[in-house]
Amino acid sequence: MKKTTMKRLTAIVQKEGKMYVANCPEIGTISQGPTLKKALGNLKEATELYLGEFPSAIKAKPLLKTFLVAINAKA
Repeated sequence: MKKTTMKRLTAIVQKEGKMYVANCPEIGTISQGPTLKKALGNLKEATELYLGEFPSAIKAKPLLKTFLVAINAKA
């Protein structure tokens, strides 16, 4: 019997029109859904399927930083 290993990954979610688009930057998988919960569930499923084929595909954790930009700035 295979031992199941759990790994915590990142999901970046954006609302695009009526859909939520979810992206996992460590793996590169992307999915979508009509609700946040469905988009995350679809991303989890897509990521598990991908890792089933490419188990060593996990990259380093992304570094999340914020920055300020000027709106209506003249170049």
